[in-house]
Amino acid sequence: MPELLRGRGVVAGQASGPVLLCTAPVSGWGGIDPRTGTIVESRHPQHGQSVAGTVLVLPGAKGSSGWSGQFHLAKLQGTAPCAIVFTRMNSKLALGLVVLDVPAVTGLETTGSLRTGVVADVDGTAGTVLIRKED
Repeated sequence: MPELLRGRGVVAGQASGPVLLCTAPVSGWGGIDPRTGTIVESRHPQHGQSVAGTVLVLPGAKGSSGWSGQFHLAKLQGTAPCAIVFTRMNSKLALGLVVLDVPAVTGLETTGSLRTGVVADVDGTAGTVLIRKED
């Protein structure tokens, strides 16, 4: 049965895709390879997994202000996430979201059944995330 989570929309629009749940913040500069979308930060729990075409769920961004440049390159390469759901906003992530221009939601009352592999519909306009059953 689908589960609807409510939060606050940050970037308007709708997108659907498989969830990649990151259990730790990702570094903007050197954390993701924009050519492949792969998390290359060596100590990151999701090291080796790709953000390309996913609903990227993460606690926030860390590191330098490289998020905007890296996400811009990933968008040009076609390796960017299709939507982002996050917990903590900071200037690094805010600028990255502006450049990436994909639906984004924050402030969910619960993370519910969000886990890697489930399919989620993100509505950045309404501030909702609909979790569907795994395909």
